[in-house]
Amino acid sequence: MRTAFKIVLVLLSFIPLYYGCLGLFFGAELANEGLPVSAAMDNQYRYVCAYYLSLTAFTWWVLADIDDPARVTAFRIAIGFVFLGGLARAYSYMTVGTPAPTDISGMYLELIAPILLYFHNKIAKSSGPAVP
Repeated sequence: MRTAFKIVLVLLSFIPLYYGCLGLFFGAELANEGLPVSAAMDNQYRYVCAYYLSLTAFTWWVLADIDDPARVTAFRIAIGFVFLGGLARAYSYMTVGTPAPTDISGMYLELIAPILLYFHNKIAKSSGPAVP
């Protein structure tokens, strides 16, 4: 089960890696269907994309030892932040309007992210090798 969990985390980590690189290098205009955006919006967008890249690096750090108590705590906090981001997207969806389909997909993934905590808890309680 540890190996399957790690595979899922690796696959999920490619999502913020992809969008982080895309946003960092191409900016908010690309996400805005090619329409111009203000310098402030582009600046903020690229800043947030750097956090996406940080989330990828963080996920890979957790994967190095998913049984380490310090990493478990950090992972749980990070999942809480991801969930909070999903709530923020849901609020925007309800108050501002429908975003792009990829943003809706991201919102759903962020809102179900706490499921990862359930599976990680099962792994922590199971016997077996810590690696892989």
